[in-house]
Amino acid sequence: MKDLARLDGAIDWLGVQYKTILTPAQSGGAMSIVDSLSPVGSGPPRHVHETEDEAFIIMTGQCKFWLEGDEFTAGAGESVFIPRGKEHTFKVIGDEPCRHVLILTPGGFEGFFADMAAGQFRIPEDMAAIEESAKRHNLVFTGPPLE
Repeated sequence: MKDLARLDGAIDWLGVQYKTILTPAQSGGAMSIVDSLSPVGSGPPRHVHETEDEAFIIMTGQCKFWLEGDEFTAGAGESVFIPRGKEHTFKVIGDEPCRHVLILTPGGFEGFFADMAAGQFRIPEDMAAIEESAKRHNLVFTGPPLE
């Protein structure tokens, strides 16, 4: 497996690097864009964004996605759109990290990543603190991560 490179200016949480490259302030609240670099095997628990649409643009690596019961894979050069209110998750697969750009509309959810990096919360040990931030960012956890 390839080692994880470093995104300059990124914050880290559970081995994933997040760098906000367009803030809600810069877009009048319309969107935020986050550059993310994730190690193989990483991925969040199943969840729903109640107020944001989420688009993934895969730059390197490969992810398996689960969206409302359907599983599919996306790799470098592909994109995935997750409408708000749809239950989903993903997991980095293969033998190299996945760098993907997230476009969130409207903006604001990137604050969840900042909260997580600041607290260095662990799953499942710190789920109460994670869920508190999730609630503030209109995120609901609904199930486990992908196996």
